[in-house]
Amino acid sequence: MDFLRWLFEAQIPVGGSALVLREVLGNIFGLTSALGGMRRKVWAWPVGIVGNVLLLTVFLGNVFGAATPATLWGQAGRQVMFIGVAVYGWYRWQQGRQTATQGRAIVPGWAGARTRIALVAAMFAGTAALTPLFDSLGSYPPVWADAWTFMGSLLATYGMARGWTEFWLIWVAVDIVGVPLLFSAGYFASAFMYLFYGIFTLAGFFVWWRATQRENPATAPVLAATGAAL
Repeated sequence: MDFLRWLFEAQIPVGGSALVLREVLGNIFGLTSALGGMRRKVWAWPVGIVGNVLLLTVFLGNVFGAATPATLWGQAGRQVMFIGVAVYGWYRWQQGRQTATQGRAIVPGWAGARTRIALVAAMFAGTAALTPLFDSLGSYPPVWADAWTFMGSLLATYGMARGWTEFWLIWVAVDIVGVPLLFSAGYFASAFMYLFYGIFTLAGFFVWWRATQRENPATAPVLAATGAAL
């Protein structure tokens, strides 16, 4: 009990302000999970879940009496979503490890043209649908940015579970919007992590691109005109 109280109250002084320890730890777990994802390791999923639980308590600022009281319902909701999709990804990668090579959990490939179109459509449609919902819940403005990061995170995490190389590019789109949103809301640790993660996702994309060319060349875009089913 004392540990939980300490965890919820602990802060790291930085200049004239302070960072919430749970936010810092959550982002460290998240970044470690991303590194595991780039290397296609099964442990990336449970490590990510730990980070999601920590960040969930952070983004529900008003509920948990956080030092940064701004509540981002999209950011909080996506932590719950992450946990659900992570369970699916954990299972799928665990199964894939039985047939993958070199200790990798999955063989990456391209999603295909139709799937890419569906992902883009889902990104915009989901953002449009969630914006009024998050607005009614009192999410921090601009609310559409909160909805965008939620929807993009959902699609990117699902794409990672499926082994689609394009999921890294979805993360780039999330970071472009998410970084300014988090800075404006006062979640500086998460904002800096997103800023670094934006560079990291580009590196991850090229790592998976090379792996796709080497291990699964049949899914190259020019050969997959009909796309893959969602």
